[in-house]
Amino acid sequence: MYPNIFNKLFLLLPLAYRPPTNDDDRLPNADWNFVENGADWEGTCATGLRQAPIKLSVDSSLIAPLPRILFENYDEKLNSPLTLINKGYTVKMAIPATRNGRKPFITGGLLKGKYVADGVHFHWGSPESRGAEHLIERTRHDVEMHIVHRNLRYKDMAEAIHHADGIAVLGIMFKIVKNPARVYPGLKKIFTALPNIVEYHGETELLGPLTLGQLLGDLNTHHFYTYKGSLTTPGCNEAVIWTVFARPLPIPLSDIHNLWQLQDSNGNPIRNNYRELQPRNNRHVFYRANKDVNDFYLG
Repeated sequence: MYPNIFNKLFLLLPLAYRPPTNDDDRLPNADWNFVENGADWEGTCATGLRQAPIKLSVDSSLIAPLPRILFENYDEKLNSPLTLINKGYTVKMAIPATRNGRKPFITGGLLKGKYVADGVHFHWGSPESRGAEHLIERTRHDVEMHIVHRNLRYKDMAEAIHHADGIAVLGIMFKIVKNPARVYPGLKKIFTALPNIVEYHGETELLGPLTLGQLLGDLNTHHFYTYKGSLTTPGCNEAVIWTVFARPLPIPLSDIHNLWQLQDSNGNPIRNNYRELQPRNNRHVFYRANKDVNDFYLG
């Protein structure tokens, strides 16, 4: 019934790809912004055949019976302080260990081994445009949140970005809804704190306990696209296994409005801070759906 004629064949193929060859790749630097450097950072990004973001659709994906993503310690309260920082190109929060001394981590999907949570950041548009990075079923959602994880095989992010399996990023979409039927307390804590960090390098601490799982709201994590790609900010290292969840979370306009007020290093509003879509270059993109046909995502 669904386009799965090649599933068994491709699931037998090794799920690995060539490591990046650019030895000068480094962690993203805050000394740039979207006004001066543009949406693709010409001259500052690595190039290759596995760049991100890309267009995603069920019709162009391999429907694969992949393991679901398992979230370990995502429901444990994180240690304080939890600090939001205006980086000039996004807002970011580092993920500390939980109060039981363990770090949240994920397994499953295309991931081989454990990937420990490192940080959270966002990409957004403007009052006139939407700003998610990935295009899903020909739709660009309003905001895309990234939860970045590091492969435990590597000691830190500086090492992980030089390996094809170094990083796993979860992509969660948000859509603006006038009167959302539900509120997500964890996300609300972040969005209501944003007016405290309007200026570049502004920092603020979140009040009250928070679990990383609260940032997922009631997201259906059984439906996702997954592929091998890159970071979407300089140096765009091809070190990322992407897991992008198919369905967006509804968020009120007032929350997204707070993102639009943040300023870069020159005092300009940070707007449309998403990278341009990159060529797919014949990469395999896998789509995982529930076995229940009624849960199959069609857009």
